[in-house]
Order: sequence, then C-alpha cells, then structure tokens
Amino acid sequence: MDIKICGLKTRDAVEAVIAGGASHAGFIFFEKSPRNVEPETAGKLAKSVREAGIVPVAVTVDADNGTLDRIVEVMKPGILQLHGKETPERLAAVKTRYGLPVMKALAIREAADLDRIAQYRGIADRFLFDAKPPPGAELPGGNGVPFDWRLLSGLDPDIDYMLSGGLNADNIRSALMLLQPSGIDISSGVESAPGDKDPALIDAFFRSIRHPANDNVA
Repeated sequence: MDIKICGLKTRDAVEAVIAGGASHAGFIFFEKSPRNVEPETAGKLAKSVREAGIVPVAVTVDADNGTLDRIVEVMKPGILQLHGKETPERLAAVKTRYGLPVMKALAIREAADLDRIAQYRGIADRFLFDAKPPPGAELPGGNGVPFDWRLLSGLDPDIDYMLSGGLNADNIRSALMLLQPSGIDISSGVESAPGDKDPALIDAFFRSIRHPANDNVA
C-alpha cells in the first residue's frame, strides 16, 4: 500500500517522511492553502525525496498551463495531482502536454458522488477520494474532515485509488479494516497547526500503520 504525506514545506517534515518510509510526498501549489509552497522551494525538497526513492507529487487546483509549466520545469514531479474541477478533457490535455501520470481528486459525501468516477476512467491514472469540504471552506481538500468510508466498499476492485480525508494515527486502522485502498493520503492529520507538519505526528502515523497494537501510542 502506498503512503503519501501531503502539504510538505520544510526540511524537517521531509526528513520525517523519508524516515517513515513514505512512497509519495505531496507539494501543494494553491495560494489559499496554508500548505502552499513556491516551486523553487518545492524543487529543492523534491530533490531530496526523489533521491530517497519517494515519488514527488505536485498538487494543483484548476491550474493553467503557465502555472503547470513552471511547476513541472522547476519541481520535476513524478505525478500531477489535479484537485479542482478539472474536466476529463483537461486531464487528457495535461497528460499529453507533460507526459506525466495524473491523479484526479474527487470529493465524496454521498453515494451519488461516486458516479463521477466513470467519466474519468481510462484517463486518470489514479484517483484520490477526499471528503467534500464543509460549507464556507476555501480549500478543496486538507480540511481534516472524514467521510463515510463505507461508501467505497462496493467500488470496482480495478479502480486504483488513494484514500484521504481526516485520516490520522488514531483512525487509520479503522479505515483499513473497512477498505483495502491501494494508497492512503494524509495532510492535516500530521500537523500541529494548519500547514505546520509535526515530525512526531508523522512518526506516530507510520507506527500506527505498521504496529496496530500501538495505535494509541503518541
């Protein structure tokens, strides 16, 4: 199972992610987010994770070609994660332009929200299922809100997806008892404050996954 820690901005956080053995490291390019990072900073941090065998992921929200051009050139991501209202046509265009795999994030609250999967199948290389943001929220993800994970229990087993939304060291085992996602994604669940990754919480999250009996160990 892949493990992605998202919203990285500092060297300390990157070192904790490398030490924990993550498969993916996410860098967010969205000005409204407390996890927003400049491409130059992300590029330096991404170099470290890449050298550790971790895939750097560029997370964008309805970004135009100019923005993506700069991110791809400077950061050199292994995957592009599109977390906005991008259409299937936009996904296809992005894949063609950059020659990179694309992960499409979809917001889930009820069963009907899963109907959107069909239009992206065969285009998106992977999905990320996150909770719909609460009313008034400015961020499409990273709000620390879970959704009813049971909604995903009937998915076609061929759908490659990462589970996201409100995950932390205390509830990850419950999620994995219900589902068998090919990957999990966490951001706010390893923060001491919005946008501030806590190496101790990152370590606790990895330990909770690998040692179920110690779920509540801080």
